[in-house]
Amino acid sequence: LALNPWDVVLCISGTIISCENAIVVVVIFYTPAFRAPMFLLIGSLATADLLAGVGLILHFAFVYFIPSEAVNLLTVGLLVTSFTASISSLLTITIDRYLSLYNALTYYSERTVTRTYIMLILTWGASICYGLLPVMGWNCLKEPSACSIVKPLTKNHLIILSASFLTVFAVMLQLYVQICRIVCRHAHQIAVQRHFLASSHYVTTRKGIATLAVMLGTFASCWLPFAMYGLLGDCSSPALYTYATLLPATYNSMLNPIIYAFRNQEIQKMLWAVCCGCFSSMLPFRSRSPSDV
Repeated sequence: LALNPWDVVLCISGTIISCENAIVVVVIFYTPAFRAPMFLLIGSLATADLLAGVGLILHFAFVYFIPSEAVNLLTVGLLVTSFTASISSLLTITIDRYLSLYNALTYYSERTVTRTYIMLILTWGASICYGLLPVMGWNCLKEPSACSIVKPLTKNHLIILSASFLTVFAVMLQLYVQICRIVCRHAHQIAVQRHFLASSHYVTTRKGIATLAVMLGTFASCWLPFAMYGLLGDCSSPALYTYATLLPATYNSMLNPIIYAFRNQEIQKMLWAVCCGCFSSMLPFRSRSPSDV
């Protein structure tokens, strides 16, 4: 096969994604203190994105060096599983943020830990089922006319995936709107109780809303183009459009560690400790508080 520059770019993206998320996974896995629900969800997101990066690398290697339909199905299944788990993990993080604000008094109970494990089981269970569909026979290898813009996924399979993404996006949007309302109300109450100036209240509120906007905006700008094109395109659509919408989708896995992990103060402390050669798992932090809004 002639080397496709788009495939090279995707492979490079996969390498960067793998390196970034491997750092997060290693730090969380080897730090006993990072067993709180917040870190479990961040670890789930980093694991999913790590597998997505590995899947992009393997897909490139198998397409150009070991061409095989069976292997291609496995790599596509891995990519479907990992990207689905990544999007689902973002949803669970959003749910955790919302519940931590809405039920602040009960968030620190054991119910939070149980709920986190249930969300993780559902997330990975559904993602694995989605990824196994092409391997178990729901593919277009025997019927090319049924192919979607991403071979060997069928058009119906990609429609389900795209519709699922739009559903997740709608739920996240609604939750973030509710979070914004809670943040504004809390900021106003704190300002009144402590006799802060109105400008301080507006600064705090604007900062929180801007952070939420960056999170949701990044997710939407990366995945919406591919999801909409997955609904509208088919096997006869130009491959250029597929690559042009798929590449930004991979960037979401590249940006997730920066937004959800590297911004976290406790993870920052641990990374600095590792870089300075003074690794310690006893760094103080809030054991069960959610990620910063």
